[in-house]
Amino acid sequence: MNEQPLIDSGCERILSLPAETQYAPNGIVSRTLLRTANTRTVLFGFAEGQELTEHTSTQHALIQILSGSCEFSLAGVSRRLKAGDLLYMPPNLPHAVKATEQFSMLLSLSKPARFPDPVPPIQTASAAQA
Repeated sequence: MNEQPLIDSGCERILSLPAETQYAPNGIVSRTLLRTANTRTVLFGFAEGQELTEHTSTQHALIQILSGSCEFSLAGVSRRLKAGDLLYMPPNLPHAVKATEQFSMLLSLSKPARFPDPVPPIQTASAAQA
């Protein structure tokens, strides 16, 4: 995606998500709102019946349903999501989406840390008394 984001990451900006959401008859419209080195935020407008077939992402994904409703398939299990619902998907989770009616969603992607946070050692009762 080489689309110019609507928000310059160096400047503050307020957007009206309903005003920025675009729909196409029998289509899906995506608009990149913000892109940084580690994140991307995309606004989607789906026409009723449109779908994205099963795929995965290497990034953490947070999806907020803004209007309407859809069916989200997560690892083969279908769930109905509606306006106001928030979905988190870890990297590499197979997923698909189908618009059961016209709907919009906000997708926030973030790259996983290159190295996982270190896990603190587990203390046993005997180690804590020493």
